[in-house]
Amino acid sequence: LEKVCFAYEHEVALRYVNLQIEKGDSVVIQGPNGCGKSTLIRLLNGIIYPSEGHYFYNDHEITEKALKDRQFAKMGYVFQNADTQLFCGSVEEEIAFGPVQMGLSETEIRQRTEDCLQLFGIEKLRERPPYHLSGGEKRKVSLACILSLNPEVLILDEPLAGLDEKTQDMLLEFLKNFHRAGKTLITITHNRHLAETIGSRFAVMNEDHELKMI
Repeated sequence: LEKVCFAYEHEVALRYVNLQIEKGDSVVIQGPNGCGKSTLIRLLNGIIYPSEGHYFYNDHEITEKALKDRQFAKMGYVFQNADTQLFCGSVEEEIAFGPVQMGLSETEIRQRTEDCLQLFGIEKLRERPPYHLSGGEKRKVSLACILSLNPEVLILDEPLAGLDEKTQDMLLEFLKNFHRAGKTLITITHNRHLAETIGSRFAVMNEDHELKMI
């Protein structure tokens, strides 16, 4: 990001933000509520675009037009509220949805779906409607959906919120393994243990919507 600004009508959310993330980094973003953290990762994921400044990925500027090119479909965003992310009639359909949209073969779609079901131990949930699941089960399904895309970058907003201790431990281990595999993590969290466990670099946003690396 180079001198990126963003505002909701007249309310500033990001003020001249500069940020460089390298492949394989695990960047933890911290700061008080309302400082612009969620806006920042929505922008990184191409949901919104800078009002001013520039956003580059692998030396290509990211714009609405550029994101129609599948070469940029390499980021996965796990929402804080899993209900925001889940909409299909069954868990199996939910996980397969991304690979279907990518235009993969039926064989590849089935393989990715089965791999993700097994990875998170949710094979028994395959025919269940996602909206009937517990909070921890929904979080596993939302992660499985993103992993089915095989992203290079995983972006998470308070990933441990509302999870029981067993599910938190599972998710922490998964994130550590994802990072060890050379993938890039970008995480918003107020959880000190999570930040210390997975963070290799730290960015702090202040109430003036500015960002500083520490």
